[in-house]
Amino acid sequence: MSPIERSQSLPAHGYEPPDDADDGEQRSDALLTARASEGDDEAFEQLVRRHGPVLLRLATRLLGSRSEAEDAVQESFVSAWRRLPEFRENSAFGTWMYRIVTNRCLNVLRARRPVVTLDAVSEPAAAEHQVSPARAAEGRAAVEALSKAMVVLSPEQRVCWVLREVDGLPYDAIADMVGISQEAARGRVFRARRQLTEAMVAWR
Repeated sequence: MSPIERSQSLPAHGYEPPDDADDGEQRSDALLTARASEGDDEAFEQLVRRHGPVLLRLATRLLGSRSEAEDAVQESFVSAWRRLPEFRENSAFGTWMYRIVTNRCLNVLRARRPVVTLDAVSEPAAAEHQVSPARAAEGRAAVEALSKAMVVLSPEQRVCWVLREVDGLPYDAIADMVGISQEAARGRVFRARRQLTEAMVAWR
């Protein structure tokens, strides 16, 4: 089984932006990337296992579908393997992959009507005391309302909104990932917030 094929079984646990890696890990990434570009399958497999869970979590957030997210990450690693000669050594491998996955997901969203599943939206945090059935039902209804509201966002708005509101990325990073200006990224997030606010007015 190739390192690409093994990436399909990666778990989506925890979330840390790739740039949060320490200097030692980034240096290790650079060494592994250099070896992988020379045809070292084992080195690339280590990169897949190191960054796969983070990227799978990102793709799931963007697409709202675990199965589609797995496909997107798989295809992104295949693309990265083929494009390793293009990789700039002064860039972080994790950031490069983050950009590839983000754009892969954006293409998927553009090809279909965006739908977010309830599993991709965090449930409201439970109170320390037991929540009443009525409050629990209200929480589920709010989550469902948000799911429906997300459908009205354009793929571009959705990607920028998730990167900002869910992943907490700064606007300059979002602009770099999507290939737009910071002003455009801010505009897309603003419009997405406005549309979601209007759609969720009953839950304020």
